[in-house]
Amino acid sequence: MKQRLGIVWRSLKIKQKIGLFTNVVVVIILLSIFLAVWAIKSSLLDFSVILKNNSLVSDFVQCMEIETALFETYIKTGDESIYSELERAMDATRKVEEQLPFTYEKIGEKRYVRTWSIRNMYQVYCEKRSLILQTEEKTTEYIAVLYEVYNMQDYLQSYAKQLMRDTLEDGVSVYGKKVKTIVIVPVMIILLEVFFFFSIRKMSGLMNSSIVAPVMELAEASRKIAENDYFIEDVPMKNEDELGELVHTFNKMKYATGEYIMALEERRRALDLYHAEELEKLEIAGRLDAMELALLKSQINPHFLFNTLNVIGGMADLEGAQTTERMIHALSFLFRYNLKTPEEKVPLARELKVVRDYMFLQEMRFGSRITYQIDCRTDAELVMIPTFTFQPLVENAIIHGLTPKEEGGCIRIRVLERRGRICIAVADDGVGMETEKLQALRQRMQEDDRQTNIGLFNIHKRLYMMYENGSMRIHSRSGVGTIVSISIPDERGKYFGE
Repeated sequence: MKQRLGIVWRSLKIKQKIGLFTNVVVVIILLSIFLAVWAIKSSLLDFSVILKNNSLVSDFVQCMEIETALFETYIKTGDESIYSELERAMDATRKVEEQLPFTYEKIGEKRYVRTWSIRNMYQVYCEKRSLILQTEEKTTEYIAVLYEVYNMQDYLQSYAKQLMRDTLEDGVSVYGKKVKTIVIVPVMIILLEVFFFFSIRKMSGLMNSSIVAPVMELAEASRKIAENDYFIEDVPMKNEDELGELVHTFNKMKYATGEYIMALEERRRALDLYHAEELEKLEIAGRLDAMELALLKSQINPHFLFNTLNVIGGMADLEGAQTTERMIHALSFLFRYNLKTPEEKVPLARELKVVRDYMFLQEMRFGSRITYQIDCRTDAELVMIPTFTFQPLVENAIIHGLTPKEEGGCIRIRVLERRGRICIAVADDGVGMETEKLQALRQRMQEDDRQTNIGLFNIHKRLYMMYENGSMRIHSRSGVGTIVSISIPDERGKYFGE
C-alpha cells in the first residue's frame, strides 16, 4: 500500500502535489477548529446553561422573598416609600418569572411541571395582589383575599425552592455525565493534534524529497559544473513530474557538455604539444648554434693546452717539485676528461679517479679545511655510470656546503649495490639548507627550472633520460649538512652479455 501510494505521489505533477498538500493542510485546520468549537461547547456552553438556569431559579426565590417582605411591611404601615420599593420588587419578580426555562425537551418532565405550577400560580397571585393593593377598605372579604395572597406567596416560595433543588440536581446529573466527556475531549484533541502534526510532517517530507531536495541537488551539481567538474554523478530523480523532466534534461546536457569540453581540452592539449614541439625545435636549433660557437672557441687546439701542461709537469719533475707536478698532472687529467670524453657512460673507476684528482687540487687550495672519504663497495671497473656524475656534486658540496663554513668540513662518497641497483651518495657536513629552501630547490628541479643549479639540473635531467627508473634525491638540514643520493639500475649484465 505504501509503495503504491509512493508511485502515485511521484506520478503527480508539481501543481497537483502543491494543491494536495494545501487541501490537506486546510482540512486539518478546519478539523482543528471544529474540535476546538466542540470542546468549548462541551466544556463551557453546556455548563453555562446549567449555571444560568440555577441563577434564574435562585433569583426568582430571592425576588419573591424581597417582594413578600415589602408587601407585608406596606400592608402594615401603608408607607408610600415602601410602596415604591414594592413596585420595583414586583417588576423584578415578574421579569425573572418570565425568564424561567419552560421548554419540556430541555428541562425535563419534573422541572416542567413545577415551572408550569409556578407560572399558573403566579398569574393568580398577581391578580389577587393587585386587588389587595387597590382596595382601601379593610372588609372581611379583603382580609380573606389578603390571607390568600400570603398563602400564595408561601406557595410560590416553596415551589421555587423545590424547583431550585430540582435544577441543582439536574445540573449535578448533567455535570456527572459531562465529566467523562471533559476528561476524554482533551485527550482526543491531543491525540488528533499529534496525528495532524505527523500527517503534515509526512506531507512536508514528501514535498521536500520530491521538490526541495532535487532542486538543492541541481544547485549543488550546477556549482560543481561552474567549477569545471562536468563528470559528476547524475542527479537522481524518480519523479515523473516537470521537475523529473528537468533533472533528466539537466543530466543529458551535463553529459553532452562534458564530452564537448573534453573534446576541446584534447584539442587544446594537441595544440599545446604541437607548439611545444615547435618550441623544442627552436630551442634545439639555438643549442646547435651555441654548440657551434663553443666548438669554434674550442678549436684553439686542446692538444696545445695538454702538451703545455705536460711540459710544465716535466720541468717541475726536473726541479724536484713533486707536489706541483702532481697538481699539474691532476689538472691535465681533469681537462682531458672534460674536453675529450664523448661517452654517455663510463666505468665507475674513471669517475672516482676524477674525484680524487679534483679533491687533491681542492686540498692544495684549502689545506686541511677540506677533506674527503670514498667508500666503494662494488667493482668499480665493471660498474658503468653516467659521465660527469661526481665532479659537479662534489663541486656543489664545496661551494655551497663547506666554503661558507669557517672550519670547513668533510665530503663522503659511498657507492654500493642493493637489490640490483647501484646506489651513490655524496654527503657533506657543511651549512646545509633551511626546509623552505630545500623544498623550493626540489620543486624547481621537478619543474625542470633551468634557473636551478646547472650541475644538479644536468645530472637530474640525464638520469631521467638515460634510465627508465633512475632517481636523484636531495636531503639537507640547516647546520648539519646535505646528502645527494642517486639510484640507477646495475647494467653490468647488459654490457658483458649476461
